Amino acid sequence: MSGPSVPPRIVIASRESRLAMWQAEHIRARLGGLYPETTVDILGMSTRGDQILDRPLAAIGGKGLFIKELEVAMQDGSADLAVHSLKDVPMEMPDGFVLAAISARENPCDAFVSNLFSVIDELPAGAVVGTSSLRRAAILRACHPRLVIRSLRGNLDTRLRKLDSGEYDAIILAAAGLIRLGLPQRIRSLLTPEQSLPAPGQGVLGIEVCSSRTDIAALVAPLDDPVTADCVRAERAFSRALGGSCQVPLAAHALPEGDDLWLRGWVATPDGGQMVRGELRGHLSDAESIGRSLAQMLRQQGAEPILQQLAAG
Repeated sequence: MSGPSVPPRIVIASRESRLAMWQAEHIRARLGGLYPETTVDILGMSTRGDQILDRPLAAIGGKGLFIKELEVAMQDGSADLAVHSLKDVPMEMPDGFVLAAISARENPCDAFVSNLFSVIDELPAGAVVGTSSLRRAAILRACHPRLVIRSLRGNLDTRLRKLDSGEYDAIILAAAGLIRLGLPQRIRSLLTPEQSLPAPGQGVLGIEVCSSRTDIAALVAPLDDPVTADCVRAERAFSRALGGSCQVPLAAHALPEGDDLWLRGWVATPDGGQMVRGELRGHLSDAESIGRSLAQMLRQQGAEPILQQLAAG
């Protein structure tokens, strides 16, 4: 049986931040190894999410602002696929687009980054911690109420620069981004999932294509990691069932256990004052069902009033 038809050129749409370009280069190298006769180019683009840095992401429209321009490029034929940090991809895919491949996961943990302190428990009362994530802010406020949590927008290099200039005593970043950019030395310590449960899809790259481009979907299919994909499906189904967006502080992280999957999740108020958490196990093949079931369990255990409060603004 013959494989997919290989075009002479493939174009990857990417945000222009250093991390996004690393991710696109990584996928370009993988595709180049699979299809050496094909030229793989990267189309760097600036998105609204990259341009608007003076307001929290939740206030300006959420994660979709990082991918809209890339999707337009795919629709008009300027690009064939886009590479994303999966945690930045909205839980509901826009009509006409699919996630065609999900990469093996890099370290999914949050990283504690500081020039003054080695671990988060060393921070004194009043220390300023920066994060752009409602999830991280909620868990910090719940577990470390003496700290001052401030919004921190910008790409990874911008965030590190703000830390180094003294605007923050510490910042919390995804460990995967620091590792991918060759900056593991900036990680003073990792926050375990027990300390800070990761976001759905954290540490994973997703390849998005137009749903009509079955030719491109077939070409990127070898990049899919089936076990990671099942774990991510559970995480995203959990988030989707709870209305997951930038306005809802929630976490979800799944681990494979042989043929089974262990999913943990929580949802909270932004101040961390109310939090409902739970966990569920099941077969990898039932990943989405496990995610929906855990969400329903949390609703029954007290998440419903939290979600209603968040919906009311």
